[in-house]
Amino acid sequence: MATALSDRPLLEMNVMKNLMFAALAFGATAVALGTSLAPSTASLPSLWLDRETMVSTTLAQAPGQFVTVDQDHATTGTATLVTVSGQQYLEFDAAFDTAGGPAVEVILYKGAAVPVNIAEGNYVTLAPLQRFSGAQRYMIPVGVDLNDYQTVGIWCRQFNVTFGYAPI
Repeated sequence: MATALSDRPLLEMNVMKNLMFAALAFGATAVALGTSLAPSTASLPSLWLDRETMVSTTLAQAPGQFVTVDQDHATTGTATLVTVSGQQYLEFDAAFDTAGGPAVEVILYKGAAVPVNIAEGNYVTLAPLQRFSGAQRYMIPVGVDLNDYQTVGIWCRQFNVTFGYAPI
């Protein structure tokens, strides 16, 4: 019996060595084959992972949910600030939807909530709204300091009516 007990630690040490060797061999094989043991996006279709998408995904801020301001002009979806190759953009997701209207613009607003009617000096216009629904992207001009703005608004210049806004 004494021999069996003294052999047990040696046996356990050999088992551990074998497990460590197997793990190292597995890792070396993975490296030799050009694969990784870490979770990978390699199994996703390449359509989803072009270089620009990967960059903007890793450098995106949390999206802000649109809030309707004028009940006759419901606005839904999310807005997200992204950086691609050093350039900042504002993106609306595929669920973005707002009412139609004349002279509808995308604005950056200084306050945390955009009122129905806005005053000059409290906002900067990014661009005319591209579409009333669906994913879209707007370039943030180089001179615009995003620290000066808290929200993005969907605003009708002709009638000075804010349809909706989202925090950025």
